[in-house]
Amino acid sequence: MLSGNTRDMLTSKDSNMQSAIVKRSIVIVGHKTSVSLEDAFWLSLKQIGKVQNMTLSTLVANIDTHRQHGNLSSAIRLFVLDHFRARTVLDSIDQPNRSDTPDAIATNGSYKVAISPG
Repeated sequence: MLSGNTRDMLTSKDSNMQSAIVKRSIVIVGHKTSVSLEDAFWLSLKQIGKVQNMTLSTLVANIDTHRQHGNLSSAIRLFVLDHFRARTVLDSIDQPNRSDTPDAIATNGSYKVAISPG
């Protein structure tokens, strides 16, 4: 369950590399916590949850449970990255004429990536 966005905007020091990081509050397993994520990761996380028919709180709780190190915000970024990497690998496997098809799907080793077609 989400409890209001805390819109603390942070930007990088390099003006060429501005990236808005938004601090958001979320309740996972009855505990209110916050994560600081760029909009692209937040929106992707919501998309993954929708495809997997999970609430955002449940998805973040699963990520939190299976992470082996790092903070929750970093674990979420790695989860989203792994999810889309795995989809890219599956998309390339679906194209049999490609000579650069990888033999395995790489993950960060801290949790399995759930993959949905589409």
